[in-house]
Amino acid sequence: MSQICLYLDEDVQEQSLILALRNSGVDAITTSDANRFSFPDEEQLIWATEQGRVIYSYNVGDFCRLHSTFLAAGLSHAGIILGTQQRYSVGSQLRGILRLMAVKSAEDMINKLEFLGSYIRGD
Repeated sequence: MSQICLYLDEDVQEQSLILALRNSGVDAITTSDANRFSFPDEEQLIWATEQGRVIYSYNVGDFCRLHSTFLAAGLSHAGIILGTQQRYSVGSQLRGILRLMAVKSAEDMINKLEFLGSYIRGD
């Protein structure tokens, strides 16, 4: 089983979170790193899947819809993690992502939608 690699969409641009993930050994790239800033969400999800990366976003509405649309159309994606910037600190997000990665592999995430809040324990 392989470790989850992350693709942080343009909603997730806090440098402190990006640095904390990388310092924790997480393979994480951003839309800026990939020169994909301002691409539509569907194209971001397709690109992330082509790269074998799970997308992390705060855009709950659009990515819930895309997840359902992909599955209904028989399309596959590498996985989606949804968080809430306003609700969780950088430290809570980091710990939640690390907890998720401790129990889920990249293969486990295929066609899955996970809410980060399920992995945050009152941090």
